[in-house]
Amino acid sequence: MREPLIEEPGLPPAQGEEEHLSLALANSAIALTSGHTVDLLGTPAQADHWLTERGLAPADAGMREMCVTQLRSLREQIRSLFAARAENLPALPAAVQAVNDAMTRVPTAPLLLWDEKTGPYRATSHPTTAIVDHALATLAADASDLLTGTEADRLTACGSAPCNRYLLRYGRRQWCSTRCGDRARAARAYARRTTASP
Repeated sequence: MREPLIEEPGLPPAQGEEEHLSLALANSAIALTSGHTVDLLGTPAQADHWLTERGLAPADAGMREMCVTQLRSLREQIRSLFAARAENLPALPAAVQAVNDAMTRVPTAPLLLWDEKTGPYRATSHPTTAIVDHALATLAADASDLLTGTEADRLTACGSAPCNRYLLRYGRRQWCSTRCGDRARAARAYARRTTASP
């Protein structure tokens, strides 16, 4: 069950999120140690905020549940592709198709419009659905660039259960945050102590 929680306090962006919006999208549903999930796209208002923070929509774009459902669906397809790449497995064809569909939904050029007073001009219309389509296309293109670019080999899942976030690994770092690194080290130390006990 999705709980409309706010962003977990003190959880910084995972390594690579600031350069790759698709990584931030993949990490917008955060598994907590309590077994709950913080969904940064849990409501239309949260999705508005998430898109606005990343420059993908104007403030108060007026997201509707249908639009947010599309955004969540793309998130799951991108997560599937990231998991396949990180684990060296074949990608699900449906996930590849969803990313391609998102990239090709928007017009590649501004449309011709005609104003009765000033005459013809070109512009991109921005009703809510057009905003969502542009955001989806941007996120899908970023995921495609990440998966096919030089950084793809550094894409990995956080090594601290139950965390479900992805990151770009730098050096030996396997965790999305200091919190996850500390939790993984504590779990390893506990396992060593319990196996060493008689």
